[in-house]
Amino acid sequence: MAASFEYNNGMSEPHPPIRRLIIAAHPGISEALPEAQRVADYLKRYSLERIDICPLQEKKVRELLESFQPDLLIALGGDGTMLRAGSLCGPQGIPVLGINLGRFGFLIEVGRTDWESYLDLLLDGSYRIEERMMLNACLVRNEKCLDSWDVLNEVVVCRGQFVRPIHLQTHVDGRLMANYVADGLIAATPTGSTAYALAAGGPILPPDLNNILIVPIAPHLSIDRAIILPQGACVTIQVQTNHEAVVSADGRPPTYMLDGDWVEISRAKYKARFVRFSDPGYFYRNISTYMEQNPAMGKK
Repeated sequence: MAASFEYNNGMSEPHPPIRRLIIAAHPGISEALPEAQRVADYLKRYSLERIDICPLQEKKVRELLESFQPDLLIALGGDGTMLRAGSLCGPQGIPVLGINLGRFGFLIEVGRTDWESYLDLLLDGSYRIEERMMLNACLVRNEKCLDSWDVLNEVVVCRGQFVRPIHLQTHVDGRLMANYVADGLIAATPTGSTAYALAAGGPILPPDLNNILIVPIAPHLSIDRAIILPQGACVTIQVQTNHEAVVSADGRPPTYMLDGDWVEISRAKYKARFVRFSDPGYFYRNISTYMEQNPAMGKK
């Protein structure tokens, strides 16, 4: 994708100068760290105050975020990399710029062959910040929060290794919404509406909304339609099962749930902030193109 200059020249709002940044590379992509070094070398022409390169590992990135306040994090990888980077940087309000080294890159507009042009725009201040809603999820057992996560895509409560549906009781703001017998239930952000929720038959929501999307997975004699909850809603999903059930947040390793456990999900106090060079209508222009691709088939 070539850099688009038309929107940015003269229309973007002024931004504070970028002086300090982190370049985080996906540790599982062999070319990511060498490419990160090339990005750093290119940026040296701008005489920035500080550039740190590291693998995108939660502990390492958190250490850097806490040791100094960067103006930006550049993430090299795919959509999963953007999810992790957005979750790590969201609490501190640090913007994330993605460079796509993955197969799909639905969340990324900068490619591996054209990042120089975009970096020039970035350092010129010709960009905008797109804010995306995040969710906070807390696993509760006997009224005690066992673990919590901040997510950009979705929280999934589903069956474990046994191929049998589970019973899920769902409340919204303390009131019963529905009982499900299903393989699972997805609680997604608008960003996540184009991920697992879409694969399960849910609708596509514009990324600037602040609603929670509830989508059942293979429901049996239960509500089989997605439900869009109002802004500010709090949803709880309680497991009723005598076999395995798990919860997974943004594709993290699953956490086992016991009968009676529930997950409480609400809008996070902060948002993920992404650097964008295209105008806000890019989402609608690109959606049909992305929907016609299947990254597993190697299409481009």
